[in-house]
Amino acid sequence: MHVAPPSTTLVQDHVALAEIELCGDLIIAASDADGERLSSARIDEVLKVAAEPPALRGACRTA
Repeated sequence: MHVAPPSTTLVQDHVALAEIELCGDLIIAASDADGERLSSARIDEVLKVAAEPPALRGACRTA
């Protein structure tokens, strides 16, 4: 039986690492929260996302 030698190259999935960091940020925010749940606004704040892109704010919308 032939076993491959251990690799010295580290492979990192940058997307997965970013998602893990965001989950950690949410866990920290949840542990600091007074209530039972985080509001949508607080989640957006923790994840650093805006409800709508600044370019669309105030733009005329058709329904």
